[in-house]
Amino acid sequence: MKKQLALLLGLLLTTACTPLRGTGDLGIVIERAAGSIKLVENTTNTSLGAVEGLGDLSHASAVFSRDERYVYIFGRDGGLSKVDLLNQSLVNRVVQAGNSIGGAISQDGKWVAVANYAPGGVRIFDADSLQPVADIPAQHGDGSRSKVVGLEDAPGNRFIFSLFDFGEIWLAEMDNPQQPRITRYEGIGSQPYDALVTLDGRAYVAGLFGEDGLAMLDLWNTDKGVRRVMDHYGRGKEKLPVYKMPHLEGWAMAGNLAFLPAIGAKEVLVVDGESWQEKARIPVLGQPVFVMARPDGRQIWVNFALPDNDAIQVIDVKEMKVVKTMRPGKGVLHLEFTARGERVWISLRDEDRVEVYHTDTFEKLATLPADKPSGIFFTWRAHRIGL
Repeated sequence: MKKQLALLLGLLLTTACTPLRGTGDLGIVIERAAGSIKLVENTTNTSLGAVEGLGDLSHASAVFSRDERYVYIFGRDGGLSKVDLLNQSLVNRVVQAGNSIGGAISQDGKWVAVANYAPGGVRIFDADSLQPVADIPAQHGDGSRSKVVGLEDAPGNRFIFSLFDFGEIWLAEMDNPQQPRITRYEGIGSQPYDALVTLDGRAYVAGLFGEDGLAMLDLWNTDKGVRRVMDHYGRGKEKLPVYKMPHLEGWAMAGNLAFLPAIGAKEVLVVDGESWQEKARIPVLGQPVFVMARPDGRQIWVNFALPDNDAIQVIDVKEMKVVKTMRPGKGVLHLEFTARGERVWISLRDEDRVEVYHTDTFEKLATLPADKPSGIFFTWRAHRIGL
């Protein structure tokens, strides 16, 4: 009885100190130099607090639990951190590898997978406890290993990823979490460097750095293997210089059209999302890095590599042209829309701030200080495939 009374008293004290609230408008900003995250909310565009001690966040990404309460952060140093958004606290952190490049959470929310450069492979953890569940070495028979990139969740409680050094795509089915069933697709192209799953979960598409083209796996018909699409997509015969690789998860889908960042060129490519045939090219200011669609698909927002990384351009999908050029400041790294797209948050790494804009009027609505901000992630991602 005394123990129950103590638990009840603790609950009452916690409730009294922490007002009840939902999580639907919460998010995080990665503070890459400080190894911390800033907790934010996008209803009134304010910062709520910070969580420190998260290691090397120089190439950090994040996914959310299905109830939107917890965020899992993948650090470059192999760290996997679980943060409670409501209590603003670090729940658990494990350093599971020497060099990591992102991760994913399963469709049912039970498993968190991490893509590793060193040692090459994927490691899977229980989402509640962060206890290790499975280890999938990206390994050939001779013992050599490949860096893993483009790790995504896929419908059917599967994970899918690419092997940069081997030119392969692997599909892991989680029916038996301790021993995921692996299907390997070999010879998909040279040096796959990043990938995406389309919004409907139908296709996994990997970009190739070592040759032109894309590798696509139809997730409804996996027995048919990987096919090549967009054979001209890449640096071309002249091997154009690339100042910063495009991030393929930023590829935008608007209706049945896909908007792709050109590699090494100052263009955004417009592609039919069913046939994967190019339809148009839109000239832009510089080499695109992120090409992101507003949730309603009417606008495409683009940021750029050096020397144009102080700029953003907005493409009107109906008019198929740039309708707005903005220069918010140096080091524009990431853009994140609110769930219904009325606002966009933009990180300015070199100016230590985040800015919020109205997407119709382009009016600046708020400025928040942040220590070398990079990725911005809102909780609505919890309900999207491939994010």
